[in-house]
Amino acid sequence: MIAVGIVGGTGYTGVELLRLLLRHPNAEVKLLTSRTENGRRVDDMFPSLRGHTDLCYSDLNIEELKQCDVVFFATPHGVAMKHAEELVAANTKVIDLAADFRLQDLAQFEKWYGLDHACPELLKDSVYGLSELNREKIKQANVIGNPGCYPTTVQLGLAPVLKADALVKPESIIIDAKSGVSGAGRKASLGMIYSENADNFKAYGVAGHRHHPEIVEALENISGLKGVFNEILFVPHLVPMIRGMLSTIYIDLTDAGTEADLQSLYEAFYAKEQFVDVMPAGSSPETRTVRGANQLRIAICKPQPKKLVILVAQDNLVKGAAGQAVQNMNLMFGFAENAGLQGIGLLP
Repeated sequence: MIAVGIVGGTGYTGVELLRLLLRHPNAEVKLLTSRTENGRRVDDMFPSLRGHTDLCYSDLNIEELKQCDVVFFATPHGVAMKHAEELVAANTKVIDLAADFRLQDLAQFEKWYGLDHACPELLKDSVYGLSELNREKIKQANVIGNPGCYPTTVQLGLAPVLKADALVKPESIIIDAKSGVSGAGRKASLGMIYSENADNFKAYGVAGHRHHPEIVEALENISGLKGVFNEILFVPHLVPMIRGMLSTIYIDLTDAGTEADLQSLYEAFYAKEQFVDVMPAGSSPETRTVRGANQLRIAICKPQPKKLVILVAQDNLVKGAAGQAVQNMNLMFGFAENAGLQGIGLLP
C-alpha cells in the first residue's frame, strides 16, 4: 500500500482524484491540502464522499508531503514546479495535472502561461504522461506531466495514422473540439454561471489556445516530423453540459491513405489498450457513454475519398485528467494498470 498526497483537493480534478483513489486497492490518501479549507472535513464540502473518508483538508506542508510515495498536484499552473525538486530529492514521485511539466519547449511555456519555469533541469527528466503512447518511460519516471484534456483526444485520435507510413497529410489537420463546463474548473466566474451557459454554445480561444503548443509538440513526438504541425487549426467550444468532451478531427488522406483499411489499422493499433475503444465502422461515440469512466472512444469515417474524420469522446475529468493521472501512478508503481479505474460509464 502506497501513501498518497493530493495538493489542491477542492477543485473538480482534485475531488475526482480522491473519488478514484478511495476505491484503489493499493493506495491510501494520507493528505489532502487546501489553503482556504484547512481543517474542514472533505465530506462536508463534498457530501457524495460521506461514509467513504474521514479526511480533513490541511495546509500544504512540504515535510508531510515528503512522507508520501506520490503526490498529485491538482493545482493552478506554476504550483507543482515550486515543490517538485524537493519532493523528488526525498524519493517522492510527482504527478502534475497542470501544465508545469507538459511542454519541453521553455519559450512556449513562458509565452502561453506567463511564467518562468522554476526547475528546467527537472523538466528535462520529466515524462509526458499519456499512458498508451509513453508507457515504458512512465514506468521509470519520477515526475509526470499529465496531458491536457483536449490534447489527449487529439493524440489518441491521430496516433495510428501519424505513426503509419504516409497515409495522411499532417499539415491539413483541423480539430473541432467541445467540452463541458467542468473543464474550466471549480471557481466563481461570470462566464461559467448557469444563465450564461444554459441554452448556449460558443467557441473560445479561437485566436489561440494554450493547448495548441502542447498538441504541436506531442504530434511531433508521435510522428517524428518537425515543423509541419504549427499551422494546424484547433478551435475549442463550450457546450452546456457538466462533463464530457468530443473532438472531431479532420485530415486529408494521401493516395496511399485512400486505399488503406483504416478501420483495421485503428483496431490493431489499440487492440491491447483497455481504456481506448475503437468503435465499429459507421458508429459515432457519445459523451454520455464515457461519463465517469476512464474510457476514450474513437470512431473513424471517410465521408469523401480523400478525407478522414476522426471522432473522439472522453470524460474530461477522468481520462482527460484524474483517471489518466491514476493510470500513470499505476504504471509508476507496477500496479495493474486498471487498478481503481474499473468503473463503467453512467447512463442515462
